[in-house]
Amino acid sequence: MNVLKTHIEGVIIIEPKVFTDTRGYFFESYSKKVFDREVGCIDFVQDNESCSSRGVMRGLHFQRPPYAQAKLVRCVRGSVLDVAVDIRKGSPTYGQHVSCLLTEYNHRQFFIPRGFAHGFAVLSDIAVFQYKCDNYYCPEADGGISILDPTLEIDWGIPLNEAILSDKDRRQPILANFDTPFTFKN
Repeated sequence: MNVLKTHIEGVIIIEPKVFTDTRGYFFESYSKKVFDREVGCIDFVQDNESCSSRGVMRGLHFQRPPYAQAKLVRCVRGSVLDVAVDIRKGSPTYGQHVSCLLTEYNHRQFFIPRGFAHGFAVLSDIAVFQYKCDNYYCPEADGGISILDPTLEIDWGIPLNEAILSDKDRRQPILANFDTPFTFKN
């Protein structure tokens, strides 16, 4: 696996070694031993999957402590633009984001640590999105910031007036009106 560091420490893009021949392809999508060595010791406890159509935008979500979650995400069908936004108070990269194109063809995975809001936009007709979490989902700890916040300067790859969002995501606050539950630790 090839580990690509980003401009925000801890946010990592992972490219697996893909073996192809006339039959198709094979790759190891996850190995705890390799992940622990290359990225860090994370104990994933829950796997999730969603299926969405073109133009669907989900996010920017997080779980408040003590239910915060780190995520390892990938797109197994179609393509999505995946984004992590630093929401750790006191972080030198607070409010900055990393985006990553995840497709069924590039097989990339994106690691988002705790303290980040996460979202994605579906760029293909259909996208099947999978992710591992290191903590169980808790509805009472649900949090978010607006995926449409212009101050984040995220190019989602789709016209925002054509975006399909849930009512919950339409009501999320912009970053300037948001009181983060996360603090940056050196």
